[in-house]
Amino acid sequence: MGVLETTLAAIRPADQEARAQALAHQDRLTKPRGSLGVLEDVAVRLAGIAGTSPPPSPSPAALAIFAADHGVHAQGVTPWPQEVTGQMVANFLAGGAVANAFAAHAGATVTVVDVGVAAELAPAPGLVIRKVAPGTADMSAGPAMTAEQALAAVEAGVLVARELVDAGARCLVTGDMGIANTTASAALICAFTGSDPAAATGRGTGVDDAMLSHKIEIVRRALEVNGVTAPEDGMPAAEALRRLAAVGGLEHAALAGFVLGAAAARVPVILDGVIAGSAALAAAALAPAAIDYCVAGHRSAEPGHAIALEHLGLRALVDLELRLGEGTGALLAYPLVGAAVRVMHEVATFDSAGVTEKDAQTT
Repeated sequence: MGVLETTLAAIRPADQEARAQALAHQDRLTKPRGSLGVLEDVAVRLAGIAGTSPPPSPSPAALAIFAADHGVHAQGVTPWPQEVTGQMVANFLAGGAVANAFAAHAGATVTVVDVGVAAELAPAPGLVIRKVAPGTADMSAGPAMTAEQALAAVEAGVLVARELVDAGARCLVTGDMGIANTTASAALICAFTGSDPAAATGRGTGVDDAMLSHKIEIVRRALEVNGVTAPEDGMPAAEALRRLAAVGGLEHAALAGFVLGAAAARVPVILDGVIAGSAALAAAALAPAAIDYCVAGHRSAEPGHAIALEHLGLRALVDLELRLGEGTGALLAYPLVGAAVRVMHEVATFDSAGVTEKDAQTT
């Protein structure tokens, strides 16, 4: 079997017994039930991922920034030149980006993956070259990728996840870089949720009203040209890959594989913003159980991200109106994930602490 087939075969739903044990343990801790809100849900989710309660610490964490360029850039959907993708890769490698600062604060390693940057990048420490193609084709004129390219990019993401886990990572964090990638993200969200482009398309790096209207029309045109209609339940894997190839980016495909690789390894993956959210939709279409292994790090200011999270059934830990990408929102959420697990290990139960519980008959 190929890399993708092997990975899909290894993905199992979260362990429901471990989840139940974690939930029961939460209820015995010296705090009112539910008082830690979403953090309690996170701890239960990680127990289901690990298959044990309390779950192990999600440390150390590894951020992978998948970088690629987009042919749809030629349609004028962003004011930023395409060269910025390669320039930002150099910035990541030099340690000068926001993602680097947040990763240092969180204690996470940073790996940059060239899966489709138009420029040729020289080998450098921290750079993994898995280039499938020098960017995608213009999705508004036909498929962004061939089926073979989409599969290769997905498998590149799987392999990066495997390598990071084999190197000791116990939590994966999604990152991305690609000028014009919010246009592809909006198209993917429409392709996998049936949303209208006007609802799913946002301003990305900050386009004006006229460019936003143009961007929406480009997304609409891409869906029409590629015959991408509202999805049906139980989408076959071949159709999921076709949609990903039609309107996605090489980094989206690699991120989808990254999520699948995390799920196959039973390691949590913290999703960043709209790019990761749209990629997770593709991963969920390929393996619905993969979403059991995802934690939504933050809610992006991009409108399509809220649509993606709702479709995935995920609730974001952080909402700071971020729209940078790079993995920044997920990195900010990572300490919260660690804190949720630490509670399970270190907080006393009512019995062990000799604390009297609330009388069940008391109102």
